[in-house]
Amino acid sequence: MSEIGLGFQSDEPPGSYGPLAEAAEAHGVAVLSVYGDLGYPPPIGPLLEIAAATSRARLGPACLNAATLHPVEIAGQAAHLDRVSGGRAYLGLARGAWLERVGAAGTLERLADAAAAVEAILAGRGHDGPLFRVAPGMRLRPPPLRPRVPLLIGGWGPRVLALAGRVAGEAKVGGSANPDLVPVVRARIAAGAAAVGRDPSDVGIVVGAVSVVDEDGEAARALARTEVAMYLDVVASLDPTVHVPVPLLEHLRAHLEAGDPEGAGRAVPDGLLDRFAFSGTPEQVASQAAALFAAGASRVEFGTPHGLTSPGGIGLIGSRVMPLLGLAP
Repeated sequence: MSEIGLGFQSDEPPGSYGPLAEAAEAHGVAVLSVYGDLGYPPPIGPLLEIAAATSRARLGPACLNAATLHPVEIAGQAAHLDRVSGGRAYLGLARGAWLERVGAAGTLERLADAAAAVEAILAGRGHDGPLFRVAPGMRLRPPPLRPRVPLLIGGWGPRVLALAGRVAGEAKVGGSANPDLVPVVRARIAAGAAAVGRDPSDVGIVVGAVSVVDEDGEAARALARTEVAMYLDVVASLDPTVHVPVPLLEHLRAHLEAGDPEGAGRAVPDGLLDRFAFSGTPEQVASQAAALFAAGASRVEFGTPHGLTSPGGIGLIGSRVMPLLGLAP
């Protein structure tokens, strides 16, 4: 099953998420996510606005991490969002990025133990893991609407994706629009699934990235270059199917450190842009998404800023991109 999702940053003004989410759901967008990036407001606030404005779309944070939140807090947020949304929540967990800036470590062991602890807390059980312990009598109040909230694991590496193959319903690769990466992700998931006797096809693959859709394709791509330049230094080395020359990365860093993101963006070539962002006219963006679905992705998540303006981009995604993909309501 192919689905379209939208990803939102958490720093928009309060009250702005409801209208955007309502419009997205009316167009048939299946999943609405809010990022949990370090230093930004926590995603639970925007997610509660989205829950109040929608009735069908699934929604959740992509992603929380157990280096800055204890599993009992993660479970409590997941249970509250699930209750408020009438059972539509999912929970995204990841090791976390930029944690060294706050003296925290997002290890794979911490992620795996947190996922197990959250599952136990939601089900009303105790948990005695290598890092987290929850007494058998620990209960959330009020009791969770569902004893299990669907789990998404975010990450790129073989061990994280193998963990998703063992315990999650979905695995998300954030910051990519590259169809060549999808078979690599599927193989990494399959390795983990095989270890516990799961069918790897039970784990959906979500691919999401910066997205800018506009009838003026060149303007859309120019903005996308600026937006994606800030992330290339983090994600470019994680994709084994893409080689980014070191001099180009050094050029991007120099412009970014000088406060010139537009200058950095101008250096991003077309081929690289199309591997790490969705951008251009509705036809161009639909073609990118179609390639990902053909490669085996189950959901494509169009991330901020969506368009030259977020309402305009969401409108074009719903009215132009999704019909081209055969996904209109």
